[in-house]
Amino acid sequence: QVQLVESGGGLVQPGGSLRLSCALSGSLFVAYAMAWYRQPPGKQRELVASITIQDSTNYADSVKGRFSISRDNAKNTAYLQMDSLKPEDTAVYYCHAERSWPLHSEEWGQGTLVTVSS
Repeated sequence: QVQLVESGGGLVQPGGSLRLSCALSGSLFVAYAMAWYRQPPGKQRELVASITIQDSTNYADSVKGRFSISRDNAKNTAYLQMDSLKPEDTAVYYCHAERSWPLHSEEWGQGTLVTVSS
């Protein structure tokens, strides 16, 4: 059974930094494209950043230049480095894993709360 476990959320002041981690277990990590989504209070879930199995990355316009997604295949873990945080970054952040071969499958983490406030 595939599991995603997130960590690293918390309370941070505007302008601060946090690093989120997402550890995958129960399957072959290198076969998964990884992504981070977020859901601000009262709003819909949105894509923040993604990284393919070939390490190609993509970012939402709102986080470009501030956030960085990466993966460590040796540790079965994906990361989201968040710098220059703003109050509007406050949300529950979710890790997402997706593979296309041999069968399509996707998994979600439980979510971790990031609060940016002074």
